[in-house]
Amino acid sequence: MAPVEDLKRRAAAHALTFVTDGMRIGLGTGSTARHFVELLAEKVHSGLNVLGVPTSEQTLAQAVSLDVPIATLDEAGPLDLCIDGADEIGPGLALVKGGGGALLREKIVASAAREMIVIADEGKAVATLGRFPLPVEVVDFGTASIASNIEEAIRAAGCAGRIVTRRDGDGHAFVTDQDHLIFDLHLGRIPDPAALSRALLDVPGVVDHGLFIGLATKAILAGKDGIRVLDRDFGTA
Repeated sequence: MAPVEDLKRRAAAHALTFVTDGMRIGLGTGSTARHFVELLAEKVHSGLNVLGVPTSEQTLAQAVSLDVPIATLDEAGPLDLCIDGADEIGPGLALVKGGGGALLREKIVASAAREMIVIADEGKAVATLGRFPLPVEVVDFGTASIASNIEEAIRAAGCAGRIVTRRDGDGHAFVTDQDHLIFDLHLGRIPDPAALSRALLDVPGVVDHGLFIGLATKAILAGKDGIRVLDRDFGTA
């Protein structure tokens, strides 16, 4: 296993210590969340009673293949816990997510959970968000107009950069589980994530974006020196 994958798995394993019998758990999407679902399945096979709510069709398929009990969010109701990865973890546990294209369902599930725990390798923690391209989910109508308005929103929030339509492996426009498109905003730096969040959500045609603010309650980071557990005071003055 590659070193970074080993770190992701260690973070996922530590997250299992927060899982107790009878919990309803949001199951994240992406390479780190995949480790968590695999490890959770081992616990389930040993007798742990949980109900999982997948955040993507990809995670749903994985959970079903491993015999993890699953339900829709409507069936499960309020969740005890959501465990997911992140592309960046900034001050106050503000996140950039959506590298895997599941940001909308991930945000809906996270917002339905009493607690959201983020699992990642230590390289995901940053002093300022923005190095990783920010995904913005948009409808497939009037995309040139939407992009133009997003450019104005970016400037209004004190950012600058370029907008790239995400493509799949065949070069076609990437389509989310909700049949939307994704614009990746290459900004480099996001000085005020909350301001950018508000500006983007004001753009007609924007469904949501990959800034997760005020949702994560803990972050579990695995590094060469072990595990660190961060709370929302991380990186704040």
